[in-house]
Amino acid sequence: MRWQSLGLDQTLEEALPELIQLRRHIHRHPELSGHEQQTAALVAGELRRWGWLVREGVGRTGVLAELGPTGPGVPLVALRVDMDALPVEERSGLDYASVHQGLMHACGHDMHTVVGLGVAQLLGTLWQSDPSEIRARVRLLFQPAEETAEGATWMRADGAMDGVEALFGVHVFPSLAAGTIGVRSGSLTAAAGELEVEVLGEGGHGARPHQSTDAIWIAARVVSGLQEAISRQLDALHPVVVSFGKIEGGKAFNVIADHVRLLGTVRCLDTELHAQLPAWIEDTVQALCKGHGGEARVHYRCISPPVHNDPELTALVAAVGEELLGREQLQWLDQPSLGAEDFAHLLDGTRGTMFRLGVAGKGGCAPLHNSTFAPDEGALAVGIKVLTGSMLRWMEQRL
Repeated sequence: MRWQSLGLDQTLEEALPELIQLRRHIHRHPELSGHEQQTAALVAGELRRWGWLVREGVGRTGVLAELGPTGPGVPLVALRVDMDALPVEERSGLDYASVHQGLMHACGHDMHTVVGLGVAQLLGTLWQSDPSEIRARVRLLFQPAEETAEGATWMRADGAMDGVEALFGVHVFPSLAAGTIGVRSGSLTAAAGELEVEVLGEGGHGARPHQSTDAIWIAARVVSGLQEAISRQLDALHPVVVSFGKIEGGKAFNVIADHVRLLGTVRCLDTELHAQLPAWIEDTVQALCKGHGGEARVHYRCISPPVHNDPELTALVAAVGEELLGREQLQWLDQPSLGAEDFAHLLDGTRGTMFRLGVAGKGGCAPLHNSTFAPDEGALAVGIKVLTGSMLRWMEQRL
């Protein structure tokens, strides 16, 4: 890969100020999963500027772009980035904080989107100046609805993965310093599911709880009882995480609630154990509720399988990262994450890899999904370089 001789550092340096402004605009105007219309329109317009063939409305609000040679036998390499925000009230104090109350890019998808646009600009410039350097068809997937684990399935259903031989991805990582990347071969993220528990009791007067069945009290037993059961009934060598993020119930301060709804998530690294968890959770919750005089309705939805990074593609990213950033800026990650990524749905039948992009500044960085999350924008150039370089290196090796 002739990175320096191709002038890509200079192209990136010239592009960065505008890319940073794009990122700040997207951060200021976040959109929830499945509602990324304005973000998608901005992305599509930028891609067309740089000579990409663009399709909008792929996977509902996704954008797909292609560039490079066509014809029989031409290999196809792809990059996926996501665009959606979270229902989080921003408290970062940034000058370009979200203008939409209760919405925030608290998971760095604004960073991912602009990294994808940076890759598009570098490859588009290279294609226009010397088409012979783009030796494969390149496809970019700007995906909606990652946070609800639906967008990858939507885009796949619209043919976004048809013909793809290799897929690259990236996710910001607050535990790593800006300027560094983290790579891991094999298991990167956990299998995940969405859990809904409806606790059914019998209402009554707050002064006489003995004459009712308190659904709030039982729901509290479900929340704590599940955690206790995990530690006592499941193998500690195969971690399981159950976290409830939403509780709804009750009608008045002096009325015993007859119905409580719990919404949460279930994470597990072991795929066989994850397949057994819905039945185990059902039995455990029913026992907890009946033991306190109530009933339960349990609903479980599988969100995503684990992301499994292809060893060869991961080694390629690591080699490119070391070459472009320096050996000290590359970290091999010892452990997978219990976070989930619907990137996994795109890997069904296709080799792929995702790496971690360090975003912690000198003062550190708040964790993902936190209202004060503020990644270091210096990471943008790192992500763009590593992904562009990895795709060019893949083309060289493929041919």
